[in-house]
Amino acid sequence: MSEQPLRVLGLSGEYRSTSKSGMMVNHALNLAKESGAEVFFWDCNEKPLPFVGEDGCWENANVKEFQELASSCDAFLVCSPEYHGTMSGVMKNTFDWLYDKHIGGKSVGLMCTLGGMQNSNTLNHMRIMLRWLHAWPVPEQLAVGHVKEAFDDDGELTDEATKERLKSLVDSVLNAATMLKA
Repeated sequence: MSEQPLRVLGLSGEYRSTSKSGMMVNHALNLAKESGAEVFFWDCNEKPLPFVGEDGCWENANVKEFQELASSCDAFLVCSPEYHGTMSGVMKNTFDWLYDKHIGGKSVGLMCTLGGMQNSNTLNHMRIMLRWLHAWPVPEQLAVGHVKEAFDDDGELTDEATKERLKSLVDSVLNAATMLKA
């Protein structure tokens, strides 16, 4: 009997998979897929998640589908833009719909995009949030500064060192997920 492939969910802190954070997540998911994982991308533009606490939000079909998908996945690759020194509201609201029963004990790879110089504020804030959810962010992380110059016209990363760090991050997430799943 063959072992089931790892299931990896990509989450972006921006609407649309064509946003810079969405592009980073999709590059990471492509690397995971090349390593044999089954990958999924939750697009908040196509399937928006309401704000936690909105009228009727607890019965929202997108929320239920999102939580079921998250529960079925072994690992997560996430990227948020940095807005005012922290993760975006979209990223925070996305994680507000996840609980320990959905993400606890699972590996997470953290990435962020910044318009200016790279730093670790958003990564650190996401790491703290994930600790409360009992998830396991891997030590590797990736901040991509000057994000407007990070991609060429075809949407490919331009910097070889960034590509290598992304590959290392994805490999770490998949290795951790394999160990945590055992």
